[in-house]
Parts: sequence; C-alpha cells; structure tokens
Amino acid sequence: MTSTDTRADVIVVGGGIAGVSIAYELSRTVRVTLLEMEPTLAYHTTGRSAATFLETYGGEQSRALTTGSRAFFADPPEVFDSTLMTPRPSLQFATTGRAAVIERMHAAVLRQVADAELLDGDRCHELFPLLRPEVVERGMYEPRAMALDVAALHQGYVRGARRNGAEIVRTAHVVSLQRLGDTWTATTADGGTHRAPVVVDAAGAWADVLAAAAGVRPFGLTPLRRTIFMVDSPLGEASREWPNCSDVDQSFYVKTAGSQFLCSPADETPCPPSDAKPDELEIARAIDAINAATTIGVRGIGASWAGLRTFAPDRNFVVGEDADAPGFFWLAGQGGYGIQTAPATARLGAALVLGQPVPADLVARGLDVTRLAPDRLLS
Repeated sequence: MTSTDTRADVIVVGGGIAGVSIAYELSRTVRVTLLEMEPTLAYHTTGRSAATFLETYGGEQSRALTTGSRAFFADPPEVFDSTLMTPRPSLQFATTGRAAVIERMHAAVLRQVADAELLDGDRCHELFPLLRPEVVERGMYEPRAMALDVAALHQGYVRGARRNGAEIVRTAHVVSLQRLGDTWTATTADGGTHRAPVVVDAAGAWADVLAAAAGVRPFGLTPLRRTIFMVDSPLGEASREWPNCSDVDQSFYVKTAGSQFLCSPADETPCPPSDAKPDELEIARAIDAINAATTIGVRGIGASWAGLRTFAPDRNFVVGEDADAPGFFWLAGQGGYGIQTAPATARLGAALVLGQPVPADLVARGLDVTRLAPDRLLS
C-alpha cells in the first residue's frame, strides 16, 4: 500500500511527462516522492498527445532542448523496453503569397537543423500528393523528424523512477503547501502529508494553481486547448508512409496514421485547468481549411479529443527556483513541446535542483537558462 505520509529529499507534483521525467533523473541520486492528483498518471495532456519529434518546431530555446533530446530517444536506457521513435518526416507548406514565412523559418532553424530543406510547390505535391498544387507555393521538409511513442516514454520514466526508489502516490491532490524552516509540507485532499526541503512544480495546466496553494506568486501560465480528430484517407493504406503535413500559418495539421489521418485545427483557445473537451466549431473550421488546401475531401470524422498545452506569457519554458520561495522549483510552461524535449528538460531541471552546472551540451546548442528562469517573468 502506498504511504500517505512520506519524507523525501524532493517532492515532485504532477504525474505527466514533466513530473515523471524529472523524478527519474533526480531519483538517481536523491529520495523522491511524486504526487499525482488523478487515479492514473498522464491522464490529461501527456496521455492525449500524438507527439512527433520536430527539431524545427518552436523558438530557439525549445529547439535547443529538442535537439538535445535526440540521443536519448535514439538510444534510451535499458529501462525503456521498446523503441521510442520511428521515422516520420515532416512537411510544412506556405500557401500562395506566404513563401517568405517559410524562408524566414528555414533561415532561423539552420543552426540547429542543418538538413532542413526548402522546397518548391511541385516538390511539396510529390511528397504529399493530396496537396492542391495551385495552393502551395513553398515548403520546408524535415527529413529526420520522428514519430514518438508517448506511452512507452512515459512508462519507461515511471519504471525507471520506481527502480531508483522513487515513491509514486496517486489520487494525491495537493490542497496546501507550507514551508516551515527548511521543509515543505504538502497536504493532500485525503489528509496525507508529504515532507521534503524541495518541491518541484510539474503540475502542467495546474502549475499556477499549485503555486498559489504554496503562497507563491503565479506567473500567468495559460492553458490552451488543442483539439484532435481522425478522418479516413481517401487512399487508405497507400498514404501511411507520407510525411506529416502542416500549414505554416497554423490553420491545421495532418499526421498520417495507417489508413487514416490525425488532424487538428492547431487551436489555442484559453481554457481553465480541466478535463478538456474537443471544440466542434474548431473542427468545422479545420475541415474547411483542410479541404481548401488538399483533396482529402473530409466529410465526416471519427474519434475526437482535446488536451491542454500550457504557456508562459513569453512562450518560453519556466524552469528553475522561484526567487521568492526557497526550495520551490518550477518545471512548467512546456506548451506543445513537452514530450519532444522531455529528456533534455529533465536533465536541466534536475541539475538546477541539485545545484549542478547547466548541461554543457545544451549550452552548446544555444540554451540560455536565464530565458527560462522564473524571475524573468517578474520584470
């Protein structure tokens, strides 16, 4: 039976990918208790993610953490008992008149993703034959993009953390966090108490809520709903090996999934921390956009779902100790990059908690830890 009264060196709050990955890294050297408010881990965003590994995705800081995670995904520790990523190239396209957007993006990513390739409209159509040739002017192709096995990644981190001695407590909704002397006490809704000198806020969409429960100033983290739905491919299995395809202006994306496509309106609707539901109006908008740019011919959908992607106001991660709350560390605001950056972000977060230097390989990739530090949001 899991203890409801624990003492550890670090309490991690949140059982999604952020929480379990840093619990794994920290538990190599210190005692860790992880608290998850739901009966199951990864119930919210992590468990609903159809993640890909895109080194061209996001700003410079998230790209540094993504490229710094490739080696882990390619050759994970033995506790991860299955392949974590498989080839799935990515094609971003610009419609007529928007070529300059793709060209600027390509120039920005070349330092970290040297094999990103600019394409003309005809080549885009060759790679994704359902694109309408008259609509697409320019494209950027990422040949080494990958599909990620989110469940295998999350389960491997859980398995590894437990093997390292971490205690994982489910149905442990933290209702208060108090610091007395050099010790934080987390009290859960069932009356459990958990003590440690350090708390890591890896609560995802609830990160600001947890901070408020600790008397720590929230930073304005905003959960944004992302809707997903499935449609049949008109070519069935013949399209399964095509690249994932997205509009550079983020009106939609389409990912291959056997004889179907996983589609999204790429919506970012502010939403309170919750069990997010798909937005029917956004689905309708995405269907119109998909049908305008492709010949998929969407008429109906299959399954649909939604998750929350949480961003700081400047859309950079929030990683590090709170300047006004000793022993309270943030690991939040990963937005849509949390899965593909998890190995590097966990290494970075663990180093900061343990008072170690920022990993040199991440610095070499352009990571500037001051741009992730919580106190940047106070200015």
